[in-house]
Amino acid sequence: MSVFTGKELDRLRGARLARLATVGPDGQPHLVPLTFTVNEEEDAIDVGGFGFGSSKKWRDAVANPKVTFLLDESSGGEAYGIEMRCRAEVHRTGGNKINPRFPGFDPEFLRLRPFRIVSWGVEVPSKVSTASTGRDL
Repeated sequence: MSVFTGKELDRLRGARLARLATVGPDGQPHLVPLTFTVNEEEDAIDVGGFGFGSSKKWRDAVANPKVTFLLDESSGGEAYGIEMRCRAEVHRTGGNKINPRFPGFDPEFLRLRPFRIVSWGVEVPSKVSTASTGRDL
């Protein structure tokens, strides 16, 4: 059984851009947009990219694996979001294979393992995204 609900998986599969928050050594949060791949076999999210192994988000996650992944969108007056608090696993090889749409990604990538998921407007479309459901895994 997946950590994601069926509707969360549908949203994750259909999206192309999300955000990743890390914390630097000075305690300052760092938030960046990025592409991602849903790794259903691992029940995780894989993130990587061009220049990923030399990026601030990579360095931050290597030093502190507590990260937050956010997918949020709105269109046609409806909004939804999926926030995942995760532990980032550092992988130094294989990043060039995680997203076939982008050959040439760096070998380094992060595998995000959620331990808490909070979503809104996913199970029931919402005009106002105030109601959320959260679950610890």
